[in-house]
Order: sequence, then C-alpha cells, then structure tokens
Amino acid sequence: MKILAVCGMGFGSSMVLRMTIESVLKELGVKAAVATADIGSAKAETADIIVTSTEFAPLLKDKGVPILEIKNYVDKQEMKQKLAPLLPV
Repeated sequence: MKILAVCGMGFGSSMVLRMTIESVLKELGVKAAVATADIGSAKAETADIIVTSTEFAPLLKDKGVPILEIKNYVDKQEMKQKLAPLLPV
C-alpha cells in the first residue's frame, strides 16, 4: 500500500503530514509506504490513498483513489479517525 502526502510545494507541510501518517500507521500496526509530493507532481503519482488539505483535495479528485482532507496536519486523532477505515485489517 502506498500513501501519498500532498502539499502546495512538496516541502514542509507534506513532510509534517508524512510524519503524522507514519506515527498513526505504527500505532495501528500497519505497514505502508508513505511518499510526499507537491500538488503538480501528485497528479502524475500513483497511490492507494492521498492525504492533503481541503484546499488541494478538489484538484486531485480525478485520481480515482480515496482522498483524505486533513485540517490539522499534526492532529494524530484526526488522522487516525480518517485513515483507519481505509487501511487493511
């Protein structure tokens, strides 16, 4: 499974998202690859799940995969609540 963390420029915010995703995956005991990308590159990337902000989610709707809109990038509870239902058991 590949999870893509997407932000505007592909630097700071996507790395924060990645760290939060990886922390939640570890808590849940799920192994997955987590990559980062800027919004432009994300359109060409493949992933099973995309995690991004409410601002960028509409730009990725045509990817055909679940897109999680995260309001607070460091809120592990929000991430867990939205990500857990999409992960393999």
